[in-house]
Amino acid sequence: MGQAESGLEKEVALQNIQELYRKFASECPSGKLHLHEFKKIFCISSSSTEEEHAYMDNLFRSFDTNKDGQIDFMEFVAAVNLVLRGKLTDKLKWSFKVYDRDGNGCLDKQEVRHIIRIIHKIKTPGDSGAREKVEDVCDRIFELVDKNKDCQISLEEFIEGAERDPWVMEQLKLDLGPCEWFMEQQQRKNS
Repeated sequence: MGQAESGLEKEVALQNIQELYRKFASECPSGKLHLHEFKKIFCISSSSTEEEHAYMDNLFRSFDTNKDGQIDFMEFVAAVNLVLRGKLTDKLKWSFKVYDRDGNGCLDKQEVRHIIRIIHKIKTPGDSGAREKVEDVCDRIFELVDKNKDCQISLEEFIEGAERDPWVMEQLKLDLGPCEWFMEQQQRKNS
């Protein structure tokens, strides 16, 4: 997630955005980006962790707005715009969509547990107590965010909980900020 308001004000140089568009065109001359190409652009390979693959699968699905198994240029542009310049509420809506694996409009404990496990493993690889920590974090998120106690988190509950509680925001945050993440990906590709 990584949507701290202060980080959103940073500008990404136009040349960096244009480079990303050129990358899309060079990687996808057909104008369609498939999952394996998406992973390649973001340096996810066979040596990447299962968690990194799972997270990228969720990201791809969230960008594929028409659900045709590929990202066209317009979907790509919309995704880049959201990640780099979107407002906190829009990013929270997008994050919710990424986390809602079955697309039913609610997050259940299994979905929250899954994303917390991915985030935790990426942030703290090799942590032997990860399973217990993930369960504790998931339980606390539901305690703080699931207002009507129906064991599901609606989009409204998700946004309200993340905006209200810095701890919840921190637990659901994967990157430091979209601009920093974008720049890091560009540096990884250029090295």
